[in-house]
Order: sequence, then C-alpha cells, then structure tokens
Amino acid sequence: MASSKRKVSAGKAAAAPPASDATAPIPEGRVRAVIDAVIPMVDGGRFAGKRIAGESVVVEAHCFADGHDKLRVVLRWKPLGSAAAEFETAMQALANDVWRAQFTPPLAGPYQYTVAAWVDHFESWRRDFDRRDDRNDILIALKAGAALIDEAAARATGSDAVVLKEWSSELIEKSRNPAADIAVQKALALDPARAAIVGRYSDRSLAATITVQLVAERKRAAFSSWYEMFPRSAALQAAVHGTFKDVEKRLPYVAQMGFDVLYFPPIHPIGRVNRKGANNSLTPKSADVGSPWAIGSAEGGHKAILPQLGTFEDFDALLKAARALDIEIALDIAFQCSPDHPYVKAHPQWFKRRADGSIQYAENPPKKYQDIFPFDFETSDWRALWNELKSIVDFWIARGVRIFRVDNPHTKAFAFWEWLINVTQREHPDLIFLAEAFTRPKVMQRLAKLGFSQSYTYFTWRNSKHELTEYFIELNSDPGRQYFRPNLWPNTPDILPEHLQSGLRPMYASRLVLAATLSGNYGIYGPLFELMESAPREAGSEEYLDSEKYQLRHWTLQRPDSLAPLIARVNRIRRENAALQSAFGLRFCNIQNDQLMAYLKIDAASGNAVLTVVNLDPHHAQSGWVELDLDALKIDASQAFQMHDLLSDQRYLWRGRYNYVLLEPQRAPAHIFRVRRRVRSEQDFDYYL
Repeated sequence: MASSKRKVSAGKAAAAPPASDATAPIPEGRVRAVIDAVIPMVDGGRFAGKRIAGESVVVEAHCFADGHDKLRVVLRWKPLGSAAAEFETAMQALANDVWRAQFTPPLAGPYQYTVAAWVDHFESWRRDFDRRDDRNDILIALKAGAALIDEAAARATGSDAVVLKEWSSELIEKSRNPAADIAVQKALALDPARAAIVGRYSDRSLAATITVQLVAERKRAAFSSWYEMFPRSAALQAAVHGTFKDVEKRLPYVAQMGFDVLYFPPIHPIGRVNRKGANNSLTPKSADVGSPWAIGSAEGGHKAILPQLGTFEDFDALLKAARALDIEIALDIAFQCSPDHPYVKAHPQWFKRRADGSIQYAENPPKKYQDIFPFDFETSDWRALWNELKSIVDFWIARGVRIFRVDNPHTKAFAFWEWLINVTQREHPDLIFLAEAFTRPKVMQRLAKLGFSQSYTYFTWRNSKHELTEYFIELNSDPGRQYFRPNLWPNTPDILPEHLQSGLRPMYASRLVLAATLSGNYGIYGPLFELMESAPREAGSEEYLDSEKYQLRHWTLQRPDSLAPLIARVNRIRRENAALQSAFGLRFCNIQNDQLMAYLKIDAASGNAVLTVVNLDPHHAQSGWVELDLDALKIDASQAFQMHDLLSDQRYLWRGRYNYVLLEPQRAPAHIFRVRRRVRSEQDFDYYL
C-alpha cells in the first residue's frame, strides 16, 4: 500500500527529567516503540548499502516496546528524490522481536527505505478483548474499543469512515445490553474485515522511524568479466604503434573468450618531460613511448586522445563495434599529470611544491614516478580542482563511456570521491566505478562505502587454502558484503605475483578458475595471462620484464598453448549459471586435503547450484572426500544425484554427504560441477535437472 511519509508529532512535552544540562532538548516521551537495529545498514546509516536493480532487498529490524502492547512495524521505500508516494509493506514478526520484509528496486539509482514502528492500541485492545470472559469486563471493553474505532474513523475518508462509525455505534449499543450473548458481542467486536479497515488508519503520530539509503546498480556492477589490454600493443605487425582500428579488429577475439568489459589504460597524450624508458629506465631512447599514466603533453590532457591511437571518430566507432558484441569499453581515470600537462602551466596552484620551489613528483618509496605530478587536494583552489576533475568524467560520459577503472583512488581525498560518484551516478545511474586500491583494508572499505561499485582485492596474493578460505569468508560476511563488491584479478600490469612467475600452466588455470568462480566480478590482464607471460624484471620483483607500461609489445595470439579456449569455457560457464554471477552465497566444503579447495554456490531464485573443486598444487595429483551440505542443496541423502563437470563435460553419479574427487593438475586442475538433482517426469521416468 502506498502512503506518504508521516512525521512524528511533537505532541505535548513530557515533564523534564533531571538533567545536568537544563537546555538539552526533551524528546517526545510518549514514543514507546524502539527500533534497536535495521539490517542492512552501513555505519549507522552514514553510507548507502548496495544492491542490483531487480534484486530483492531483505530488510530486518529489531523492534519492541515496553510492556505487553502489540507493535505494528512497516517498511516504506521510494526512489531518492522522487516526488512519488512511498511504497509500503507490513513487516512480519519473527522470533525474538525480529521483523522482516523485502522490496525490489526496479531501476538503477539511489533509494531510501524507512522502518516505522509504533504501539498499536487497537490491536492490543482486540487481543485483550478476545481473552475476556467476564460479562462486566466485556461491556466496559466494548466502550473502550468503540472509542478507538471512532479515532480511526476521524482519520479515515469516504466509505471507510462510514463503516467505522457504524461499527462504533453497534459496539456502544451492545455495551448497553447486559443480557446480550457474549459470543455475539465478541464476534461483533473482533470482526476481522472491519478491523483491517482500522489498521489502514492506524495512529502513527508516535511512531519511531529509521531511514536508510541504498544504491541500486545495473547487473554488470555485480557480474562482469574484464579483459585489460594496451591499445598501442594491438597492431598486427611488431614494432608498430597500435590504433583504435587495430583494437576493433581484436574485438571478436575478446568476445570469443567471453569478456564483456574491455578495459584500457589511459588513452591520452603522454608527457615527454621525464619520460620513462623500457623497464622503467630513467634514460629513455628517442623512440620510447612512455607510460600511459604520465598523462598530458602539448597535444592535450585528460580530454584528449593520444594521436597515435586515432581520432575521436575512431574511438566512437570502436565503442559502437564493441556494443554490437555486448562488450563495454572501460576507461582508466588517473587523476595525475605529466610535467608537461597543460594543467601544470595553467593551474600551478593545484600541485604541491618542494622546498626548492619545484613541483613534487609522485613517490611511493622505494618507487619513484618522476614522470607524474599528483594533484594537491589541500589546495586553497580545491573547488575549482574538483569541478575540473568532474568535467573530465563528464566529458567521457558524453562520448558514451559508462565504466571507469579509477587509478589509485586512495591517494586522493575521500570527500572528493564521495561527491564525484554521488553527483555523477545521480545524473547517470548506469555508471560503474572500479577502485584500483591495493592498500590497507579499512581504506579499501572506506572507498567502497563512498560509492565505488567494485573494488580490487588481496586475491592476487592469497595462495594457500587457509588464506583463501579466511579471506573469502571475510568478504562474504556482514557488514562488508553490504557495500564491498570484490573484483578479482590474478595479474595486472603492475603485478606479476610470484606464483605466476613459475610459468606453470596448471597454476594459471587454477588461478583463473578461482577468480572466475569465487566472485561475480573478475578480470585478467591480457594477452599476458592467456599466453602465460611469466618473466619478472629481476629476481624478487613483481614487475614484468619488458613491461607494456613502458614499451610497445607484439603478441602472437593464436599460439597452441594459449589458455584462451579454457578462458572461453570458464566465461561461458559463468554466463550459464546464475550461482556464479554473485560474489556472495559462498559455502566452503570440508575436504581433508590442504591442497584441495571446495566451495559451493547456490542461487536461491533459480535453485542453480555449482560446486567448484580446485587443486592448488601445480605439480602433483591430489585427492580427497568432499563433504556436501545436502540440506542446502535440498537433496535426499538416500537419492543419487548427478555432478556434471562443466569443464570436461563428464558426468558422475554421487550419493550421500561424502564423495571422492581426484584432480591431476596437468590434465584437470579443477572441477566446476553443476549439481543436477534427480526428478521424476510426467512420463514416469527419472532425469537430472
């Protein structure tokens, strides 16, 4: 039932309790309902929780009152900023003063929901009246009930008011007849149909309320497969600078592997001052192309395209071609400048100065970025800086970009991100922001609370069964799961983790399966991943040798040892199984082998269930007995069920809680089982669904 928001009435002030501060405001003392907690709620309502448009939001509230009166609790919700009336639904009472209801935000955008609780005097009266058996008590109680119905009639309109007034008169008349049949009196007073009318006009003037905000985003915020590539390395010939047209020719390859987000490092002009050479050298050669993250030169800054990549028309054509293949182009937002960026000359106040007067370049000791100037977010001209940075995002939105990967957001002001994301998403609810922040946990969490749709994680460095299990239990737990959406990356241009430096195919395959099945969002930095590029710059380094960050590379994509066919199969499995399209609902399964991980995902709406088993040992076969939660799977322990390995297309019949698995890393480093339950058809034969 829709209703407009009701405010708590001030009423008469209660007598002031003794207080040390006589000027302290006195709350409305007649509000007896207590809302002790609302779930989900992020930091007491300071930040909005996250959901997907079309996804049901289950809200629980802990509500009670003093004494024994009955409570009414409702959930109201509406799009934030909308002039439309709120939608309302009654919350159902569960055990221990817990109340529950749910709603579904239909479209992407900001919402608010309100829990309201109040003492329902009429329902309290009905409950007590039903218990009465003394004739005199009943006669008195009829008058009390009539008075409550009169109050509701005064709030009612139209025919409802007429019905309630007539009902009140009938009760008064019965109260004047001591000889009336008690059963008849009770039946009249407890009439459920007319009681429901009273309920529609319940007195909420003393309701307690708590309002919470929520952001609903489109499906791709929760389920996406990212492929990162450098456009300048997309040329068909070696030692030739790639273009957007070359990338357009590469799109079918990306689509065939099943990726729906194609992410580019910065595509802007690259600075020439302090340009880095191959392998981050400080002595570049004249032909060196520099780092794309050193943004800006005489050709322009963040609103320009590197001329060697092509024109804006070429970029627009690439976006159109990608959309035709259901691929979105994601751009890198790197709010920093090369020394020759136009901003440095036009707005020198936006940058920090060293003691000698020169501008401070970026550092993260021992790393030094002499080719990058960070912005100073404490500049006195911060408002102009904020507006200009927003205009960069607006510029690319206007060209059709809807997904942004943000470089190092933890090195910029938190207040800036909260403002930028809030403003731009209100204007464009389909925007998705990915936070590339490999930093301290609380900082990563804060960025997610501020509005980032997705977040990089520590998955890249979690290797053992214990590390992975502990970390993903944390990611799947409240309160973090209400706002932090993990996006898992086995590698990035900055990170070649030690375990991938082995170059072992089973290691790459197992990390792919883990990333793609533990979370709804994952990505790879290719073609280095599918071609298993594994040489570090030097021993102990996580930097790639001959990194694309500083030079052109040429790739032979159709190599027979490429992981592309496996990647394509894994991405198809993800698209065809709803259980794998969320980061949450993860259940780890016991298996008595530290080199084997097993975990179950179940989609509640469809019943789709997927069990993934991964061999973490790239050298040796590993085996064990997987313990399944048959209750969660709704499988009878006495019935056989089918496990369909979607990687190999093999099918196995399992029975009971414990079943045996064997994984040989060179042949099959993982199983991705779809659990198929046994059902009986109308033609009276069994099959597996």
